[in-house]
Amino acid sequence: MLKVGILSGWHVHARGYAKELAESGLVQIAAIWDEDAARGRAWATELGAEFIADVDALLAREDIPAVVCNAPTTDHPALILKAAAAGKHVFTEKLLAVSAEECERLCKAIDTAGKVFCISLPLRATKRVLYVKKLIEDGTLGRVTGARFRRSHSGVSDHWLPEYWFDVAKTGGGAMMDLGAHPAYILPFLFGAPKRLAGFTANLFGTAADESAIALAEFEGGILATGETSFVTNGVPDLLEVYGTAGSVFMRGEALWLNLKEGGGRPVLADELPEEKPSPVIQFVKACIEGGGSPEHLGTKDALVMTRFIEAVYASDASGKAVFF
Repeated sequence: MLKVGILSGWHVHARGYAKELAESGLVQIAAIWDEDAARGRAWATELGAEFIADVDALLAREDIPAVVCNAPTTDHPALILKAAAAGKHVFTEKLLAVSAEECERLCKAIDTAGKVFCISLPLRATKRVLYVKKLIEDGTLGRVTGARFRRSHSGVSDHWLPEYWFDVAKTGGGAMMDLGAHPAYILPFLFGAPKRLAGFTANLFGTAADESAIALAEFEGGILATGETSFVTNGVPDLLEVYGTAGSVFMRGEALWLNLKEGGGRPVLADELPEEKPSPVIQFVKACIEGGGSPEHLGTKDALVMTRFIEAVYASDASGKAVFF
């Protein structure tokens, strides 16, 4: 059984990862460290794990080969550099780092360490997104000309996001840095790294960070795509649309619709979908146990493209100019 240390309970997904680990039957959550000692002690007691107040002491434990980092995004560089230097396998919540410069430094350290690394890009494991990717790759849609991805919720407009989520010193940004990570990793998953980006952000309710954002990205072959996100939208499921010369595909939450030039439109049936992959954190655990390197499409190169994408959106919004990769 793999012993895992958890670095912080700060992130809103931290408890979800702990639940997946505990229920996997493959992992013992052996120790917790947290920058908030009171929160860490309470959570460690709840999980039946040891609380370790000194992160260096946790990372020095030879019986704990892997760590899961849920710390504030701006704390990732210091923590993950230490974990890599200590020879730990690392799973991290997105983003790996706020700036491309920091991300590149982390990627080099992680790659040099030669241990398993995995970043949480969960939609890359889902059968619906994998189905759309297959349609693109096998030519079913003809030449792809455009796309759209949107993930949004009402966390600001309905006042349920916690206040600390707007502390940019910890988060690095607002809606684009958080939910915007999803279009920033889905669009490159389908089309590769973008060639150039333009971005817009808005602050409608007066919080300390951006509350909605749109990215316009150009990909190889002239594909133009929009990546959209918002904390001020109610009742919108995940939206993914890909348009081609022979047809288009539309995802609305769990529903898929395929519209082909030859054959017309129809819903995609469940038995047509590929097998769903395990969640990223479970892929990470299995890679640590079985060996064979980092999980596909969840590695350092993927983390770097995502950070560059989001950094470019903010830079374009600030300058009013497109940013070239």
